[in-house]
Amino acid sequence: MSTDQLEAAIEALPLVDHHVHGALRASVDRAALEPMLTESDRPIPPWMTQFDSQIGLAVRRWCAPVLGLDPHADPDTYVARRQEFGVREVTRRLLAASGIDHYLLETGYKGEEILGVDGMAEVSGRRVDEVVRLESVLEQLAAEGVAAADLPTRYQEALAERTAQAVGLKSIIAYRYGFDFDPQRPSDAQVVRAAGQWLSQCQATGTVRVSDPVLLRFALWTGVDRGLPIQLHTGYGDPDVELHRCDPLLLTRFIKEVEPFGVDLLLLHCYPFQRNAGYLAQVFPHVYFDVGLGVNYTGMRSDALVAESLELAPFAKILFSSDAWGPPELHHLGSLLWRRGMLRALAQWVEAGEWTEDDALRIARMIGRDNALRVYGLEGHS
Repeated sequence: MSTDQLEAAIEALPLVDHHVHGALRASVDRAALEPMLTESDRPIPPWMTQFDSQIGLAVRRWCAPVLGLDPHADPDTYVARRQEFGVREVTRRLLAASGIDHYLLETGYKGEEILGVDGMAEVSGRRVDEVVRLESVLEQLAAEGVAAADLPTRYQEALAERTAQAVGLKSIIAYRYGFDFDPQRPSDAQVVRAAGQWLSQCQATGTVRVSDPVLLRFALWTGVDRGLPIQLHTGYGDPDVELHRCDPLLLTRFIKEVEPFGVDLLLLHCYPFQRNAGYLAQVFPHVYFDVGLGVNYTGMRSDALVAESLELAPFAKILFSSDAWGPPELHHLGSLLWRRGMLRALAQWVEAGEWTEDDALRIARMIGRDNALRVYGLEGHS
């Protein structure tokens, strides 16, 4: 197999995106699009543009041709073409170009702005399964007026109902608190006490947002009891994150506590802690990781990030994700940049005689597809 053949084989891989969000429901102008090309939730200063970033340049280089423009089309021309085509056609083209064959869709963030499971399946023509956010189920119970004394039982029931068709769970404890939490399962008395304080606060402020560490780890442990694979946002994210508290090494004691339950933990994104995540995936059988979010935002430098993800962990412990939310450019680029990073790393090792071509392609397929099918119990269904 030549390098050209390896490239063609990696390009043809029908990827399973094991952590992704929906594409936009509505068309957006440039002012609305640019803030979606950054993890910052602050206004963009008037003296700069997000198109002058790694991801912005990648959009112009790789997404413009999918919309019938020359590579490197200027931002105004690019946005004008998006609006000319309309949101459905833009989404259809970019999802098709991604070569993603199966989406595991996390639906807990700003669901009113993005396509849900059915919408993504319809516009992509691909299979879509759901991953349910643990905190969203808890917040929904609060919005419905659950009593503090009833919350432990009602949450268990609600989570079972909400995940009847789901393939996985997701926690954002990294955002809401950090990974330096007490790893032990809280008692019902602790949960009821914390719930009483939280529900009173929700009623007083009119805002339902769970950040109490007792309730967050109660949700996590209820997820463990549910038995589905649990995804944990790790590392880089929006300014809610205190990054020094999101190093996955801080999860080590929790990982050890979960191990006897046979539940898989999937560390998402991990940048800039990808090497720490690789260590955890090597030494704990139930820990997996990806570098999804970092790939898009590092653009041309994503080759290095993908290569670093291959350093330590067994290849059966690494997965592909895009973590795309909103603009379908992110779905397309997540796939394109990951494929390119894999090709450049693997081709170099094959040419040096370190790997065989067959091993390189087998491992690319493991990471891009087969590992996710195994972890989420989807073998034979995709």
